[in-house]
Amino acid sequence: MRNSIPLLGVAFALGVALAPGEARAEASEVRFAKQYGIAYLQLMVMEDHQLVEKHAKAAGVPLKAVSWNTFTGGAAVNDALLSGAVDFVGGGIGAFVTMWSRSKGILDVKAVGALVKMPMYLNSRNPNVKSIKDFTEKDRIALPAVRISPQAVTLQAAAAKMFGDANYAKFDSLTVSLGHPDAMQALSTGSSEINAHFTTPPFQYQQLRMPGVHTVLNSYDVWGPQTATILWTGSKFVNENPKLYAASVKALDEATNWINKNQAEAAKLYLRMSKDKEPVENIVAMLKDPEIEFTTTPHNLMSFVNFKHRTGTMKVVPATWKDLFFPNAHTLSGS
Repeated sequence: MRNSIPLLGVAFALGVALAPGEARAEASEVRFAKQYGIAYLQLMVMEDHQLVEKHAKAAGVPLKAVSWNTFTGGAAVNDALLSGAVDFVGGGIGAFVTMWSRSKGILDVKAVGALVKMPMYLNSRNPNVKSIKDFTEKDRIALPAVRISPQAVTLQAAAAKMFGDANYAKFDSLTVSLGHPDAMQALSTGSSEINAHFTTPPFQYQQLRMPGVHTVLNSYDVWGPQTATILWTGSKFVNENPKLYAASVKALDEATNWINKNQAEAAKLYLRMSKDKEPVENIVAMLKDPEIEFTTTPHNLMSFVNFKHRTGTMKVVPATWKDLFFPNAHTLSGS
């Protein structure tokens, strides 16, 4: 998502609401957007195992098609949701909370559930950069979306902690929006202006095997353990498709449970669907990492939104984490 969202146009694009009492059938197609990396493994499992189709059929929904689209960052997935091109979006918490705040009263976006709690590493190949204070105008930091991705906000929070809230945007001018695979390639060549990448598994661990690449910042050092990615949709879709929405929730729950019980098989599925050339044992090790947890329970979101509110980058904030989520998640022990 860019600096502003044309939400007034969105209301028209999404169509006029039905008159009171007018009935309509649930959608016969549902469209998902995801991004790259194991942070979206549940969505890959849902696609491969056809779990939405399974639970929709059990609920009596005559679903004709489920489509899956892969995007490079939060701006792209939110644009797709706003345009009506997709129904569900998997993305980072930065893009999600921005959309939640800016879509109130129009699309009324909320989260279906969290996807994964995992650390994000800011890696660099510049030997002079030992901490973020060492970055200069000669450095360029790739991340999924400038200013709104969780990596961008984490860098802002780290800058605020080191230099004070007034300087939270100190490194924004050094950041470049780039999808993880492209940023990975740029960092590996050594010839690109991109000499740092704030990323997620498996990319961050793969980079640390490159000569000269080292970690400058771990997101857990800024926030503590925190949810990295979330699945969200608009209230209009949920209200008009209650059975299909419930089927999607069940599909997400089943995918999450399957990953946690079948880590070796989940690693193989990831490699097959992503076409990543990583050895399967490396992916299994990531899935077994105690710092990584696939769970629909949100962790530590309020510290994230409170920081954005404190620095003026999020005008509307939730009273509790539950305000960010649809009621199906309210029984979870989130934060």
